Amino acid sequence: METTKGKNNARSLFGIKEIMSQNHIRNLLDAVAPQLINSVFIEILKDLREGGYLEEYGSYKKNLLIGLDATQYFSSKKISCKQCNSRRRVEEGKSNGNGNGNGSEKVDVGYYHCVVSPVLVKPGLNRVISLPPEFIIPQDGSEKQDCEYNASKRWFKKYGECISQLGDGEVTILGDDLYCKQPICEEILRNKFNFILVCKPDSHKTLYQYLEFLKEEIDVEEVRIERWKGKRWQVDTYRFYNEVPIRDGEKGVLEVNWCEIVTSNQEGDVIYKNSFATNHKITRENVARIVEDGRTRWKVENENYNVLKNRGYHLEHNFGHGKKHLSSLLAAFNLLAFLFHTVLEIVDEKYALIRRELVKRKTFFQHLQVLTCYWYFENWNSMMVFMIEGMELEVPDSS
Repeated sequence: METTKGKNNARSLFGIKEIMSQNHIRNLLDAVAPQLINSVFIEILKDLREGGYLEEYGSYKKNLLIGLDATQYFSSKKISCKQCNSRRRVEEGKSNGNGNGNGSEKVDVGYYHCVVSPVLVKPGLNRVISLPPEFIIPQDGSEKQDCEYNASKRWFKKYGECISQLGDGEVTILGDDLYCKQPICEEILRNKFNFILVCKPDSHKTLYQYLEFLKEEIDVEEVRIERWKGKRWQVDTYRFYNEVPIRDGEKGVLEVNWCEIVTSNQEGDVIYKNSFATNHKITRENVARIVEDGRTRWKVENENYNVLKNRGYHLEHNFGHGKKHLSSLLAAFNLLAFLFHTVLEIVDEKYALIRRELVKRKTFFQHLQVLTCYWYFENWNSMMVFMIEGMELEVPDSS
């Protein structure tokens, strides 16, 4: 387009003055740490707060809910960099047919990248808002490999203060059983957050032994709610107890409030069961709401990682690995793009209208790709208008 028309969409839409080769771009970006763009996430979140757009994300007591989880976005047995983690698997020598092995062992080494990518979530809302990520990478001065648990603790220290100021109410952290441990719970409370975390019996034996004792001495509170689910009735049975120890110990043991949900059908068969630990005081009036918020942590997988991996963002694709930061930086750009698209759906009428018509993200991205190959657009607004008129829809008045 630049050759034939003397202009191109890279310049008009993205402000790119000079078109470089992909390899040159990768070489330039390899030295850039992904943390350098995290301030953009924060600025966007502040703008959303000031514009009142975060109000619809307020849940129990107007709390903003943050789902916390990690995912792997790169894996290879051949390609690696300084920021890679590794896993080793030893395979024993195969049998020679006589029932005897050759005694040799094969060491299989794999390299991978993971990231903790928190998101704002809300029960009943299928749109999540990306927060600054924290990459699981080797840490200076540490002999052990980095992990999701430590990366999450770093995330609280880096962003706890500014994230806690986003909403009109408070902020509640949602997470799986990995996070339901005293050190990270204390880190959450230290940053003035609340928490609702999955609490499994196998990893909290002291807590559940305490509950068994209480069942013999005192009746644990119970609430039953019947719901009409399509063609059948379902019964949600909630049990809860406040101020139980999260772990064993004589001093300094954190006390949490525990609740459980058991959903059964008309025949009495259990179709769902889960339990949570929280710092919110649980009552008969709020137990269902707290459980609903706790179960919303699944949106980190369904509306975040699933979209990024399977709906057109190709998070797991190797866009370029590099030797320093390239793989992590490109993943951060991917998350940032997802945030921008979410913001546009919230604040831009033209963009939202087109997305309602082109429901699948892959289809939407394909249309953009084709259009920018054959048509020149002075700006994004002219492209949006072109697409709306092409679909014979009424262009929203954005004056």
